[in-house]
Formats: sequence, structure tokens, C-alpha cells
Amino acid sequence: MSQLSTRIDKKLASLSSPSFDPYIFKVNDQLRKENKTAYEPEILAIGPHHSHNVNLQMMEKHKLWYLQGLLKRRNEWSNRYVVAMQKLKEITRSCYAESINLEEDKLVEMMLLDGCFIIEMLRKCKSGKFGDTQDGIFKISQIWNAILRDLLLFENQLPFAILFNLFNMAKDSNQQSAPNNIVDLALDTLTERVTYLKNLPRSTIPPDNTVDHLLGLLHYTWCSSFAEIVSSRRNIDESQGSKWSFIKCATELKEAGIKFEKATESSSLFDIRFENGIMRIPPLRIYDDTEWFFRNMIAYKQYKQGIEPTYVTDYVIFMDRLINSPKDVEILCDCRVIDNWLGDDTTVSNIFNKMTNHVNTSSARFCYRKVFNDVNEYCGHLWHTWMANLKHNYFNSPWSIISVIGAFVLFVLTMIQTIYSI
Repeated sequence: MSQLSTRIDKKLASLSSPSFDPYIFKVNDQLRKENKTAYEPEILAIGPHHSHNVNLQMMEKHKLWYLQGLLKRRNEWSNRYVVAMQKLKEITRSCYAESINLEEDKLVEMMLLDGCFIIEMLRKCKSGKFGDTQDGIFKISQIWNAILRDLLLFENQLPFAILFNLFNMAKDSNQQSAPNNIVDLALDTLTERVTYLKNLPRSTIPPDNTVDHLLGLLHYTWCSSFAEIVSSRRNIDESQGSKWSFIKCATELKEAGIKFEKATESSSLFDIRFENGIMRIPPLRIYDDTEWFFRNMIAYKQYKQGIEPTYVTDYVIFMDRLINSPKDVEILCDCRVIDNWLGDDTTVSNIFNKMTNHVNTSSARFCYRKVFNDVNEYCGHLWHTWMANLKHNYFNSPWSIISVIGAFVLFVLTMIQTIYSI
């Protein structure tokens, strides 16, 4: 037996079978090349992936201050928390797909500091201590906004089991108004400050042990209301089968006679409906943070194992089909489906045209297949196109209408005169 073969056999013998499916990954190169900054933290490193970044070291002292504040408030030392984190270190390693190049003590320290920082920050936000003059994080809104952004990056996550254990260990029994579990605390705090998550109905709350991390928790909450809507009409959607084809862009659909309206009665951003030639779409406001937020939500579902529908991904694919050019954005803005706070239609068009590059979705579980089929069937009738062209060419303004009526009256009078002459 050769030395190479012996060495390989030793590696195989020492290799343990994976007993846990990881759920925290680094974004692949294809997605990263589309927009590198959308996946990388600006000010705060959480977890091991960006802990080595020298540009993020400023917040390390704040993490120590937050841990110090927690221990002082409870009149404790750190030993109890260190022991608890040591028990979770192997589980924590298994949550990350890539190897964690940290020694045991460094790993435990990272778990403790990052976990306590998140919990203390959420508590301060919930208690309204934004005016705390002793805490520099809340003095400047740009810093807080950057921290909030970094907490929701796909690569910048901490296993929720760490937050669950630390929260229960540091729970203050005398604070009756505070949430008594980490899920409620995180949702109460973050959904108030994330634009796309405000005023979400929380009809279902996932159990603590089914939550991957903060991003996963917010993804679940964001999609749960639409999941209930889809479930209520599942028989209708399933009757369409798995066959469907893409729709045309908004400009072409408008020329085919389809109208776009802002849907105001739906509780979910994803609840797009089409009926009687009218497509009703919940309004979407485009900010500077729109792209990174959607990209990280999409990345989470790209790596998440399971058979659940990919609502966020499907929604972005839908919008990408509607928007091919700035003209399409203009049409959707005119009907108030899109509220463009960027001011530039070309920028919005580019965001949606690039966001689905190298993104996969399930054809059989695509949640807008019925809408696509109904739209394509509507466009297949020439009568709708003829009527749309008639309205566009002859009834697009009051003066055009008056001209057509005048021409028609003149034609009738001419016919009457001809008949009398005969």
C-alpha cells in the first residue's frame, strides 16, 4: 500500500459523519459578484465569518460594555455564562457550513459577547432608551441604522440557540412589561424598525427551537401571512398544475389591455392577484436599503434545506418579469404600485433585473403560476389587444375622444345627406 493511500485512509477513518445540517453559510461567488456590499457588514461583525475584519473592530469594545452592563445589573460574574456557552460550542460549530478557525476559548468568547450584545441592544430598543447619553450607539442614527442592517445579513448570523439560552439566563423577573421570551423581544423590536416588516400580523409564532437565527425569524414572520393566504386557495392554485410560462413586461401587458392597480386590502406584500384584466399589486416603496434586504432574504432561502415555497424569491422573480426597463417602472409608479424614493427609474429597473441572477426557484412550487397562466390567457385573446389599441390611439385624451365623436357625427350626417340625395 502506498504512503498516499495510507494517508487518505487515515483521513477517512478520522472523518465523522455529519450529524447536523448547517444553516449559516458564506454567500457563493456568483451571488457576491452581483453586489458584494449587499452581503458584508458595515460596522458590526456577528459570528465568525467577519470577525477578522479590522474595519469592524470598533464595535468589539461596545460588546464588552454591554456584557459589563448586563453583569452589573444582575450583580453577577461571567463564569456562569462562559460555562453555558462552552456546552454549546460544538453545536455552534456545526451550525456553520464552513470551518471555524477559532480556538475553543476564542469561540466561546465570541458566542458570549455577540449574544449578549444582541440581547442587550434589543432590550434597550424595546425600553425606549434611544436617548441614553451614555451609549454612543444611540446618539447617531446612522450608527444604529448600520447596526440594524448588519444584524440582518445572511453571513452575519449567530445560532438562535445561543440567544435563547443567554436570554433565559439573564431574564429580569421584575420587568413585567418586557417580553418574556427572545422571539417576542426580537420581533417587537425589529419589526418596528424594518420598513418591510412594519405592522405585520403575527398570527403564528415559530417555536424557539425551530428558529435558525434573527434573519430566519424575520423571514418566517414576513412570509407567514402570505402562507396563510396561499393555503386558503391551495386547491385553486393546484388545479393549474406545474406548467406555466413567464409573463411579458408591464409596458407590453398594458398594450395588451391589462390595467395595474395598487392593492390596499391585502396584509402581505406578496399577495398579487389578477382578475378581469386588472392586476392588483400591494405597494412597494423603494429605499436605499431595498436591494440588500431582499438579497439577504433570498440568499437565506437559497441555502435553506426544505420544501417550503420561496415566497420572497418568487416575488422578486415576478417583479423582475414586470420590469425590463425604466418605462416599466414609470408605469408602475403612475399607478402607485411602486413608490420610488430613489428618484431614478433606471436604478430601480437595474435593481430588479440583477437581483435574480444566479438565483434558483422551484417551477412546481412557484407561487404565482396561476397569475402567470391567467395573464397569458388574457393576453392570448386578440379582442383585448384590439380594444387596448383603440383606447390608446383614439381615446387616450379628452380631445381625442371629442375628435372621434365629431368624426362619427360628421360621418352620420354625410350618410343622411347621401340617402336624401338618392
